[in-house]
Amino acid sequence: MAKTVLVVEDNDLNLRLFCDLLTAHGYAAQGERDAREVMARAQDMRPDLIVMDIRMPHITGIELTDAIRRDGSLAATPIMAVTAFAGTDDEARIRAAGANDYITKPVTLGRFIASVEGLIGAAA
Repeated sequence: MAKTVLVVEDNDLNLRLFCDLLTAHGYAAQGERDAREVMARAQDMRPDLIVMDIRMPHITGIELTDAIRRDGSLAATPIMAVTAFAGTDDEARIRAAGANDYITKPVTLGRFIASVEGLIGAAA
């Protein structure tokens, strides 16, 4: 069974890109555009990894990451932050919220997949 990845991204193009890239590398990827739906979706799905955009409407990726870390059933789920915030203070703040890895946009596809593999291993 393929490892599952929940991609949280409000930008349609990025969401499609990340999901297509993950699928092409053998992962089962599902997307969620609405940050307000992420907790329920993650609790139902129990993904092996969450790819988290940081800047989203309604709820930020930092707030979601913190909520996931406080949820007993999801707390151990690896989170890879993907963001345009590229400063050292930004990375420290995102990691302090509980992100396991941090990559900046625009992403390089090799770095993206290497990060996924580093967090949850190869797809099969």
